[in-house]
Amino acid sequence: MAEEKSSEVKLSEKQQKVLDLVSEMTALELADLVKAMEEKFGVSAAAPVAAVAAPAAAAAPAEEEKSSFDVVIEGVDNKIGVIKVVKEILGVGLTEAKEFVESVPKAVKEGATKEEAEELKKKLEEAGAKVVLK
Repeated sequence: MAEEKSSEVKLSEKQQKVLDLVSEMTALELADLVKAMEEKFGVSAAAPVAAVAAPAAAAAPAEEEKSSFDVVIEGVDNKIGVIKVVKEILGVGLTEAKEFVESVPKAVKEGATKEEAEELKKKLEEAGAKVVLK
């Protein structure tokens, strides 16, 4: 038991407050919190589990589903419509969005979740862009 105490993680006051709040949550509240954090930070809580399971699945890497996608604009049919959508996605000004669209092929979002990538692809294609998920 003495070994366990010596390997205890030192937490800041802020970290301890978060830990205390989490420890008081129900399983449903924790599940909702995890989903919200995944969406906000564009990550997946399942990734570490997949990394641990990777040695067991190393024989069939082609069968694993990709969890991170790059949304790449490869061409533009309706430049004005695509500029508007790129401006919204990137949160930039009109000039920056125009320069971005004029420099395609280019990734509008890197490391997006499958759902986010598909949503962005749909928006961009509706605006007149040719989009590829990589």
